[in-house]
Amino acid sequence: MDGELFPRERTVIAPGAVHVPDWLGAGRQGELLAACRAWARPPAGLRTVRTPGGGVMTARQVCLGLHWYPYGYARTAVDGDGTPVKPMPPWLAELGREAVTAAYGDPPEPGPGPGPGPGPGPGPGPGSAPAYDIALINFYAGDSRMGMHRDAEERSTAPVVSLSLGDTCVFRFGNTASRGRPYRDVELRSGDLFVFGEASRLAYHGVPKVLPGTGPRELGLTGRLNITLRVGGLG
Repeated sequence: MDGELFPRERTVIAPGAVHVPDWLGAGRQGELLAACRAWARPPAGLRTVRTPGGGVMTARQVCLGLHWYPYGYARTAVDGDGTPVKPMPPWLAELGREAVTAAYGDPPEPGPGPGPGPGPGPGPGPGSAPAYDIALINFYAGDSRMGMHRDAEERSTAPVVSLSLGDTCVFRFGNTASRGRPYRDVELRSGDLFVFGEASRLAYHGVPKVLPGTGPRELGLTGRLNITLRVGGLG
């Protein structure tokens, strides 16, 4: 926000959960927005997500690398048009590694993860940064929400990287035991970075509110885009 008396500072929200304000400059935000618009086009483009119980997510989604659906991963848009998912660009994977370094310092090594299956897939060697191979891009209109949930379909425990573009949102970051309290509400603005891993990797989180009209005008985006980068560890 222009004209603030004090700049926003990097904040540890919970053990392993870090908010880095204004991490993406205006130029990088514009590049990411242009890329998101290209990824959102068919095939395997932006879709409405429906849960097995019949619910409909108000935020629409497109995936890269692997296609997320409630509650698993596939190589095709199984709940969309059925076409192969778009590849994860190397530059976006590298951006994920840079984000982890910005939040933590040295990137943590991946470990065995919480997801289904017999165990973690092949990982990088000792001292290597995790290779981000999945991106979920969620588009929030002004009235969109995201209920409290965990990112638990991956086998890797590498941190989740979240990048925000456009309108500001209230991001609710909770605990690992339940969807209820204790939780903390964080204001995420365009360009902000949020990373959660380590003890907070399986924390419940959600978006109870988007604040329409709060994004930077020069970006040219109505609504909010959230780019979430993950390490699948799925082989």
